[in-house]
Amino acid sequence: MRYNSCASQRPVETVNYAFFRNLLFMMPTELSHHVSLSAIGLAGSLKLGPLVSREVPMDPVTVMGIEFPNRVGLAAGLDKDAKCIDGFAALGFGFVEVGTVTPRSQPGNPKPRLFRLPEERAIINRMGFNNEGADAMSRRIRHSNFHASGKGVLGVNIGKNFDTPVENALDDYVSCMRRLYRSATYLVVNISSPNTPGLRSLQAGDELPRLLEGLKQEHRRLIEKHGKVVPLVIKIAPDMTDDEIRIVSTRLLEFELDGVIVSNTTVDRESVAGSRYAKEQGGLSGEPLRDKANHALEVVASELKDRIAIIGVGGIMTGEDAAHKIALGADLVQIYTGFIYAGPDLVYDSVMAIRNAQTV
Repeated sequence: MRYNSCASQRPVETVNYAFFRNLLFMMPTELSHHVSLSAIGLAGSLKLGPLVSREVPMDPVTVMGIEFPNRVGLAAGLDKDAKCIDGFAALGFGFVEVGTVTPRSQPGNPKPRLFRLPEERAIINRMGFNNEGADAMSRRIRHSNFHASGKGVLGVNIGKNFDTPVENALDDYVSCMRRLYRSATYLVVNISSPNTPGLRSLQAGDELPRLLEGLKQEHRRLIEKHGKVVPLVIKIAPDMTDDEIRIVSTRLLEFELDGVIVSNTTVDRESVAGSRYAKEQGGLSGEPLRDKANHALEVVASELKDRIAIIGVGGIMTGEDAAHKIALGADLVQIYTGFIYAGPDLVYDSVMAIRNAQTV
């Protein structure tokens, strides 16, 4: 993929990926998702990554005490069950985040639950944490080359089961932490998905400090038990007010979290009003999320002032989008929907745009 110098212009995609993507877009959305994952997983097992993506240069950075090969990662949601770690790693990602995983397996929400908005370069999903459970994920991670090499950076995104009452959510998070601590490079507590009823309430009022206190207590126990520090990160929503974001940021500092991911998907539909699927429930991601996610990132960065790590995600469709998040205060970035629309070259372009911006 090649980009014009103007950040507002859209990327000129490679013919091969555009052809592949157009074939996938002819399929039902969730089927194309599974076909893509199968292809990426197969490419990883056969070590075919160099045939489908450009070699991404090293641009190492240390964040949360972890050395990342580059600042560009895969966001949670694409590889929910850690089936394709090796495949995604072969595409040049500096780190891979899997999940969201819950203690017990669950089917997620009824289908259809995944919708493409091609004209807006967006996706709406209400998957609902469909996954095979924490134990299955742990086994897959241990059997991956990524894990065996000891060199890959793996984030594990954890959540609560849909039938666990919100007041008992801490129990589910603790269960996942215990089962996956040894397998993860860092852990992410997802309290911001719009697709699990009541989950976002954990960001508000007295719920958040109670949750953070419990998480940190368990985190300290696990550090002592295993003799290593696996950073603990919180993923927040972009739909809070500025004051709410500042309150959450203050709580993260108070309880000494290691990092924050800004942000999850949005339930706001103003940017896609009139689209065929605009009224579908779920989280909106892709280009229409960019401004809202960037604003939340700015507010968080101004409040935290480099005291804990920030991972910027939401609306990265070009390399320039990735570099802009770093300029706004992110230490690392993640891509999701942009990968679906632009392909593996987005990883290369994002790494290069960030590196080039830092040398100017």
